[in-house]
Amino acid sequence: MPQKVELKRSMGIWSGLSLVIGTVIGSGIFFKQAGVLQTAGSSTLGLLAWLTGGVITLAAGLTIAEIGARLPKTGGLYSYIESLYGPVAGFLTGWMQVVIYGPAVIASIAGYAAFLTANFLGLPTSSATWIAVIYVAFIAGINLFENRVAASFQVITTSIKLIPIAILIIYGLFFGKVNALGQTVSDTVSHGGGFGMAILATLFAYDGWILLANIAGELKNPRRDLPRSIVGGVSLIVVAYVGVSFGVYHALPSDQIVALQNNATFAVVRAAFGDFGGRALSIAIIISMLGTLNGKMISFPRMAYAMSLDGLFPKYLSKLTRKTQEPTNAILTVALMTIALAIVYTNGVDRLSDIAIFTIWIFYTAAFFGVFILRHQTLDKNVDPATLFKTPLFPITPLVAIIGALFVIGSTVINDFSGAVISIILVLIGLPVFYYYQHKRQQQ
Repeated sequence: MPQKVELKRSMGIWSGLSLVIGTVIGSGIFFKQAGVLQTAGSSTLGLLAWLTGGVITLAAGLTIAEIGARLPKTGGLYSYIESLYGPVAGFLTGWMQVVIYGPAVIASIAGYAAFLTANFLGLPTSSATWIAVIYVAFIAGINLFENRVAASFQVITTSIKLIPIAILIIYGLFFGKVNALGQTVSDTVSHGGGFGMAILATLFAYDGWILLANIAGELKNPRRDLPRSIVGGVSLIVVAYVGVSFGVYHALPSDQIVALQNNATFAVVRAAFGDFGGRALSIAIIISMLGTLNGKMISFPRMAYAMSLDGLFPKYLSKLTRKTQEPTNAILTVALMTIALAIVYTNGVDRLSDIAIFTIWIFYTAAFFGVFILRHQTLDKNVDPATLFKTPLFPITPLVAIIGALFVIGSTVINDFSGAVISIILVLIGLPVFYYYQHKRQQQ
C-alpha cells in the first residue's frame, strides 16, 4: 500500500515570524507616510493613527492566536469559520480569499513591483505587465520546491527589507532636525478624511498577518509557534511602522512630506546617502515586495488545498507532489489566476483587492467573536490547558479587535457603498458553487 503524502511539518518560529513580517510589510511602509499624514491633518495625529491601527491589529493578532492554538489546522480563516459557524460560512470565507482576494492582491503587489522595476531600469511603462507576470511565475516556481526553500527565501527577503526600515528610523531619530510632533498640514482638503480615515488607511497597511494560519499544518509545533509568530511578528511590524513614520516626520516638514507623496521616504534616504541611497532603496523595496508575494503564494494555495480535501473545491487541488510534499496543483492554479488578472486588469487589480478586503474584515469580525465561543467549549483532551495560549486581558482584547473590525466595515460602507455591495455579491456567487460540491459529495 503506497504511503500517504502529507504536508511537511518543517517550519519553525523563525519561518513563522518571517512569514508574518514579510507578508505584511511590502511597499506600504515606504509609500503611505504622506497619505496617512495628509488624511490625519497633523504629524501628531498621523503617528497616533499608526499606533492606534497597530493596537487594533495586535488585539486582532492576540485573539486569532488563541483561536489558532485551539484549532491548529491548515486552512486558516477558512478552517476557523467552518469550525465555528458551519460549512457554508467556511466555504464563503475560502471562496472569497482563494478565487477573488488572493489572485487580486498578489497581482496588485506584483504590479507595484513591476512598475518600480520598469522605472528603475528605464524601461517603458508598458513592460510592467510582463515584468509582473515574470515575478509571479518566479515566486510560484520557488514554492514548487520543498517548503523550506520558500521559507528560506522569506527569511532572506524579510532580513533585507528590515535594513532600510532601520536606516529610516535611525536617521530620523538622530539626524532629523524637524519636530516630529505638533506639525500641521496645510493641504488636507483634497485627500483629507479625518483621524478615523487615517486609522482605516493604516489598518489596510497592517493587513495580511493572519495568512500564517493557512500553513499551520506545516509548522513543527502549531499550538506553540503560531501564537508566538503572530504576536511577535505583529509587535515588530507596529514598531517598524510607527518608527519609520516618526523618522520621516522628524526628518522632513509635514507640508514637504505631503508635497513629495510617494517620494517622501526616498527624499530622506537621498539626504543620508545621495542618489545611490535612493537607488538602493528602490532595490530594497522591490525585494520587500517579492517577499510579500512569496508569503501570499505560500498561504493562499494552502487554503485551496484544505478546501479541496473537504470536497469543496476540485479534487486535483488536494494533490501533493510526493517528492516535495507541496500542493503543486493548488500553487499553479493560484499562479495562473493571478497572471490572468495581471494581464487583463493591469490598472484595475487594486480595485478588486479593495473590494475583497471589505469582505475579509466581515469574516475577521466573525472569527474574533469565535474566541468567546471556544472559551465555552470543552478543550481537546490531548491539549494541556496550562500550555495553551490564551488571549491576555480577555475580554477587553477581543472586544478591541471587534470594534476595530466594525470600524473598517462601517467606514467602507459609508465611503464606498457600491464597492461593499459588489463585494457581498461576489461572496454570494459562491453559494451555488458550495451547493454543487455538497451535492456531489452526497452522491459519492
